[in-house]
Amino acid sequence: MKVRILGSGTSSGVPRIGNDWGDCDPDEPRNRRTRSSILVEHDDTRILVDTSPDMRQQLLDAQIVTVDAVIWTHEHADHVFGIDDLRQVYHALGRPVQGYARPRTAQALRRQFGYVFEGNGGYPPTATLEELPDRLRIGSIDVRAVDQPHGGITSAGLRFEARGAAIGYATDLSGMTEDMRSLYEGLDVWIVDALRRRPHPTHPDLATAMQWHSELRPRRTALVHMDQSMDYAGLRAELPHDAEPGFDGLEMTA
Repeated sequence: MKVRILGSGTSSGVPRIGNDWGDCDPDEPRNRRTRSSILVEHDDTRILVDTSPDMRQQLLDAQIVTVDAVIWTHEHADHVFGIDDLRQVYHALGRPVQGYARPRTAQALRRQFGYVFEGNGGYPPTATLEELPDRLRIGSIDVRAVDQPHGGITSAGLRFEARGAAIGYATDLSGMTEDMRSLYEGLDVWIVDALRRRPHPTHPDLATAMQWHSELRPRRTALVHMDQSMDYAGLRAELPHDAEPGFDGLEMTA
């Protein structure tokens, strides 16, 4: 099983508009970050997590034309607003893309993007939308989900399993519950939000993410959803051997 980090940045990306690189070295290509998203693959099954505003370029860079399903972690703009680009995936598949979200998120998506799931003005729906259960099998991949606190809402924490391998994805979370700990135990690869060094009310800071890493002990951890204060080389030098700053295009195998 393989996971590709399509986007490793926070909601404003790196650099921010205005060519704001913050503390990030603009000559290091791994500091250029699009909005957070991943692609999980096993055999002939591909699962896209979130439709970021940068989805079109992310799939072009990955040379991906079709996916078997998309899972939305939550409804915030940086994780959803590339949804219209599913239209081209629909054309390539010849059918609507299977979509999944937790009940509250599904309700929000239907309210804001009803035309995607129902069609409009003679245009057909480009995706379906089903409620994401705690356990689901998509193709050859088993998916588990739990609700994570994310400020005043929740996001879906995800675990993907195939042939004994396990990959976890924890983005946009503000705490760690016992259900989440169970989900993220025994992982080969863990991709986790680490927004910045300073504390934030709805995202983990670097110290918190690394504390979870030391407690959960995945074989390999990659940090994502990072802002312009998180320079790649600086992080690489300070992180332990089994953790690293993620970057757009990083592929990891479990």
